[in-house]
This record gives sequence, structure tokens and C-alpha cells, in this order.
Amino acid sequence: MEAFSPAYQKTYLKESMAFMYSIALQMLFGDRRKYVAIVMGITFAALIMTQQPSIFIGLLSRTYSFINDVSLPDIWVMDPGVQFVEEHKPMRDTDLGRIRGIKGVDWAAPMYKNLLRAKLPDGKTKTIDLTGIDDATLIGAPHRIIEAHLLDIRSSDAIFVDYEAAQTRLRIKNSDGTTRSLKIGDVLEINDHKAIVAGYIKSTRNFVLQPQVYTTYSRALNYAPTNRKYLTYVLVKAKAGENLHEICQKIENDTGLSAYTAEEFRHVNLDYWMKNTGIPINFGISVLLGFIVGAAVAGQTFFNFVQENLKHYAVLKSMGLENGTLILMVMLQAFVVGLIGYGMGIGLTALFGLKVYDSVLAFKMAPFILLFSATGVFVIVLLSALLGIWRVVRVDPSTVFRG
Repeated sequence: MEAFSPAYQKTYLKESMAFMYSIALQMLFGDRRKYVAIVMGITFAALIMTQQPSIFIGLLSRTYSFINDVSLPDIWVMDPGVQFVEEHKPMRDTDLGRIRGIKGVDWAAPMYKNLLRAKLPDGKTKTIDLTGIDDATLIGAPHRIIEAHLLDIRSSDAIFVDYEAAQTRLRIKNSDGTTRSLKIGDVLEINDHKAIVAGYIKSTRNFVLQPQVYTTYSRALNYAPTNRKYLTYVLVKAKAGENLHEICQKIENDTGLSAYTAEEFRHVNLDYWMKNTGIPINFGISVLLGFIVGAAVAGQTFFNFVQENLKHYAVLKSMGLENGTLILMVMLQAFVVGLIGYGMGIGLTALFGLKVYDSVLAFKMAPFILLFSATGVFVIVLLSALLGIWRVVRVDPSTVFRG
């Protein structure tokens, strides 16, 4: 009687299920051609569903990268018509003094930002994204400076140029036809005014991808086209303990300008590019196509795999195996190829991300993207398994004994 005790029966059941799972995996790996085809279909789907959203998120993060680089101010003040950070709609210089006088404001600094044309030493002209920072405090300056000191920006006619742009888009053509990077000491012309490269900066790539150039606010006004108004932004720091939203409301009421916290201004930029461009639709279509193609390839191939192995399932069914056990075997096969395909897709995406890191192509693989692609792969695997289960459950065990 001891041999048929509940403990023995439980152990026997576990060993039997393990044996059935082993058979299921042998069936899967034994048909190498279809096994590889299923894995490749899921890998492709996982790759597209991870890579495209990562590029999409990377692009969107560049819409507010400049705001992230300027980390000191709590509040950004601008003309009410400004929709994104690179848009130049200047205010009156007197607005700066009015903002400084508002209760709760610790300090306020001016900033000039606009796209201008610059003539390189070889005579070619390029569009640059010029930023002028406060002469006295240098608030708004980039925090990553290469081969220079921040105070060098106060030198006569000095500008800081983005290092990557100096190596690529601002390269100079020599008289012998060769090219070289823009070097420290090179002289440019901005609106017929001399500008000397005094250092490099390492800036976060922005959405418009124009070379970023920094100088002092007063010098930026000399470079700027003649206008009645020049002030692009006022950067505001609130006193300790003050409510930022209340200060924003005071600034708007007193000046008629728009005032946003840094976080709100990020969302303003993000909303503009989301609503006024076809980027979300384009990437959404790419992800959907990746899912459909992956599901079609994996589903059809898995169904064919089950179809070719029906005789094995029929044998097991004729031996007394219940449908529940056969369903678990099919599910195991589907989820094993799904896990392998997902891992390969994520791995290829990660390698792609390392290859394009800090390049013109934006890429940011956030954790929630991994969850998103895992959900997509799970749906593909589930659909594939259901197709196989439908066929296995309907198989007639008597087919084993037919000629």
C-alpha cells in the first residue's frame, strides 16, 4: 500500500509531467528548420517592437534636451507665442527688471537664443543655434566644457562651439581639397561680426540638430540681426520655500508673459512635437507592422510545426494522455521559442543602441519599452500556441493505426 500512498502518486505525477515536457522539447528542437524559423520570426518582432519605440523616445527626449542642460533655473519666462525652446520670439529688455521685482524671485537672468548664419574660415556659411548667457553670472552656460575654462567665454569675441559639430558639420575645407575640424583659435563671422572659437562644449543633442554655439548675452546681441527686442528667455530662480506655480502666476499676471516651471516647459516642447508632426504615427505604424509580420511568421510556422508532429500527439493521446497535458506541452514549446526569440531581439536592440550611442540617430531604451515588447511577444506566442492547441485537441488518436 505504501507504493500507492499520496506522496508516491505526487512524485510519480511530477516525474511523468517532466518526461512529457522533455518529449515536447525534443519534438521542438528536433525539427531544427521550423524551430529556427519560429525563433527568427519572434526575434524580428521583438527587435522592431523594442528598437522603434527606443528611437521614438530618444527623439522625444531631444525636444527638451536644452532645458535639461540648463539646470539652475526653476522657472522659464518667455513670450506667450513660444511653442518650443528653439522658437525665437523676443521680449522687451525691460521685462527682465519687472520679473526681478516680483515677490518670491531670488534672481533672474537673461538669455538670447536664435538660429543665425555663420561664415566659416573657408567661406562657407552654416546655420548655428546661438545661445547668449548672462555676462555677469554666466547662468545658462553648458556644464561640460572641453579644452577651455568657463571664464574664457568672456574673452574678446569668444564663442564656445559644440565639440561634435566642430568635428563634423563645421569642418573646414583646406586649399588642397582636404578638410579639418574647426579648431580653437579659428575665426568665424556671425552677421559681419568676428567670433573666435575659445573652447568646445559637450551639449546634449537637440531636436533641430543645428550646431550649438554659446557666447555672452551682450555679444550675442551684437551678432543678432537689428531688432527692437532681443530678450528670448528669462531664467528665474525662486527663493527657498516659495511655491513655483504661484510665482509663475504672479509673473504672468504682472507682465503678460508665459511662465513655466522647468518640468512644465519640457511638456510644452514634448506636446508641440507630438501634436504637430507625424512622428508618433510613423513609429506607431512601424511597430504595428513589426508585430503583424512577427505574428504571421511565428504563428504560421508554429502551426505547420504542430501539423507535422500531429502523429506524435496522436500516439500520446492513444496512450491515454489527456488534452490538458497535451495543451501544456504545446504551451511549453511556444513559450520556449518566445523566450529565446525575445532574448535575441532585445540583445540585438541593445547592440544597435551601443552602436548609435551619442550619434545623430536618437536612441533611448527605457525600462517600460522592454515591458511593452515583452507584452507584444507574449501575445504573439499566445496566438501561436492557440493555433497549435486547436489542432492538437482535435486530433483523432485512431490516425495512428491508419496506413
